[in-house]
Amino acid sequence: MNTTIRDARKEDMPAVLELIKELAAFEKEPDAVITTVETLEKEGFGAQPLFHVFVAEVDGKIEGMALVYYRFSTWKGRTLHLEDLIVREEKRGTGLGNALYRKVIEYARSQDLKRVEWVVLDWNKHAIDFYERSGATILKDWYTVQMDEDGMTQYVKSAK
Repeated sequence: MNTTIRDARKEDMPAVLELIKELAAFEKEPDAVITTVETLEKEGFGAQPLFHVFVAEVDGKIEGMALVYYRFSTWKGRTLHLEDLIVREEKRGTGLGNALYRKVIEYARSQDLKRVEWVVLDWNKHAIDFYERSGATILKDWYTVQMDEDGMTQYVKSAK
């Protein structure tokens, strides 16, 4: 297996979107993805990119990806958020995910960042076990909080 982990290019975004949709299906949210190739191209490759993507190629085909972006912690300073790390189902267990994970951690170290953080679903035991074995800390006393577009609209209307 000839594997390469590299920075994504704009022309890789159709394959990246396929992987995002595959992850959504794996996470039991197959209809949740509304982003488009055009959005990924615009937001990731414009004058001020909002994210960075690494892709994993096997024999010239993109089989995995990791999307990251900078955050700022008032306690730590500049940090990195790993939004998604995805490997096609048929390539899981081949070391591709580990290679992408290593690339993300190496990237954070090369940027002198103070922390890498991400979210994992509580039922994804395989991923949780991997992260714990790698030395990551699972913060079980924190909740992820989100407000979608409808929630924001309703809140703004009601808070007047």
